[in-house]
Amino acid sequence: MTIFRLLAAGAAALLLAAPCPAQAAGKVLHTLLTTSETGLDPAVASDIATLSLLENLFDPLLRYDYDARPPALRANAAAALPEVSADGLVYTFRLRPGMVFTGDPAFGGQRREVTAADYVYSLRRLYDPALKSPWLFLFEGKIKGDAALKGSFSHATSIAGLQAPDRHTLRITLAAPDKNFLFYLATPASGVVAREVIEAYPGQAGNHPVGSGPFRLGQWKRSDKIVLLANHDWGITRHGRRLPLLDRVEVRIAEEFQGRMLGFLGGEYDYLEQVPESLTDMVIRNGRLKPALAARGIALTRFPVLQTYYMWMNMEDPLLGGYGNDKVALRRAIALSYDSAEDIGLLKKGFALRAESPLPPNVLGYDPAYRTPVPYNKALAQALLERFGYRQRDPDGFRRAPDGKPLTLTMHSEATVGGRLRDELWRKNLNAIGLRVVFRTDKKTEIIKASRLGKVQMFESNWIADFPDGDNFYQLLYGANRGRANYARFNLPAYNERYEQARQLGDSPARQTLYGEMNQLIHAYNPWVPLTHPLSADLQHPWLKNYKRHPVEFTTWRYLDIDPEQRERASKMAR
Repeated sequence: MTIFRLLAAGAAALLLAAPCPAQAAGKVLHTLLTTSETGLDPAVASDIATLSLLENLFDPLLRYDYDARPPALRANAAAALPEVSADGLVYTFRLRPGMVFTGDPAFGGQRREVTAADYVYSLRRLYDPALKSPWLFLFEGKIKGDAALKGSFSHATSIAGLQAPDRHTLRITLAAPDKNFLFYLATPASGVVAREVIEAYPGQAGNHPVGSGPFRLGQWKRSDKIVLLANHDWGITRHGRRLPLLDRVEVRIAEEFQGRMLGFLGGEYDYLEQVPESLTDMVIRNGRLKPALAARGIALTRFPVLQTYYMWMNMEDPLLGGYGNDKVALRRAIALSYDSAEDIGLLKKGFALRAESPLPPNVLGYDPAYRTPVPYNKALAQALLERFGYRQRDPDGFRRAPDGKPLTLTMHSEATVGGRLRDELWRKNLNAIGLRVVFRTDKKTEIIKASRLGKVQMFESNWIADFPDGDNFYQLLYGANRGRANYARFNLPAYNERYEQARQLGDSPARQTLYGEMNQLIHAYNPWVPLTHPLSADLQHPWLKNYKRHPVEFTTWRYLDIDPEQRERASKMAR
């Protein structure tokens, strides 16, 4: 029997069997991370697995409301949202009283209160060149006087923009208004740390995470198992109940798709986020949960991730770049050739939405009524190429450029099973309108490096929101970001002007109008082909309570509850 048949046989048995996980005392959440964690230092970590843990160990000033859609900020370490000066420059926070760090020998056996000075220290620490914080870009140049932290960095350097006038008051002054600034203060990177702990473990802060968040570290077996214990001093309530509701969270690292799926079906995990596309057929039939799983009380939900897949084209490439009519026509024809229905149906197994613009649902600025003026239309693509000079054909039927030279598109691709499937879809789409394409495979990290240097002609990529505002997506086509996140190297004055105007506005009808005009410019010049917004297929067992995905935060563990009796009854049924 092959390994695939063994896997299928095991899965079939688990579809019917109720789980019987080993339980520790109290309310215990069993969950997983899909990749190994790194050091648990909020100033340094940038991978999703580690950020998921940091969300639960450290306290930023603000967090997102669990229920609000689109996402909205609420107070966390701050007692309320800040007072903001009329000019939008000065933010004054009052800290929630009674916050304490979890215990550590660095505190000499004393309970250590969290103060405003700790937030000054924690934010200033992002500027420490020894840390090379990947989150410094959120703050650098935006806080008044922070240039003084460059060069010979020292925590003794006081800057005008970061001040603690008293023990529980934090005042942040910006160099210029930034409508997204509060979003930055809800990231794990802005979580508060204690100076005593950082200095007690020089260069090892990531191995000794001490925060004030809803959980504290109980056990840590690297790249295998992490146990978080409830911090009953946290002091946040929801619906009159003190959070967290759980006693502990047991986290396993599960990198293999099959291991995650079989672990969930066997009750090792209480929920499973984002069923892998390759295993969708194991649990879903005709878009619905298989009856055997539904009979066990397992629930399936579809969650729109704040993510956009898009295929970008290099606007400086000599073959398809430029702003002349012939090059615009070529890119438009490529966009018209994209068959979203086949992509969503075959590659995404139905778990995606067609992208009408760069913005996914639940992002501030998203317009649910907007529709792309460049739909799938092979006939129109053919006519457009004919009209703008791509008429001559090679002996094998592929079109030549208007100057009569051979025309071959080059699309970079990841050397994965998914990458090869996308290659074949693009080959089929482009060949259907007479365009030859070849694929150059490489690791994604190498493709991104080459993209930033302008050495890639075309590539299908994706963007996950750092914060839930349209600016985070439209900046990907801002001319000043060429060589960084603007891989298409799009630099259109009309777009740049509207983007700069929109950045000065909050979520408003005026900004919505600018976003609509920017969408029209994107579809007029086609530096991008917006593809899809993925829908995550999420599964949960019936004993898990309050579970709901959040569009921005990686975890919701502090809100979750477990019914141990219901879990025990399911366990007995399996015996």
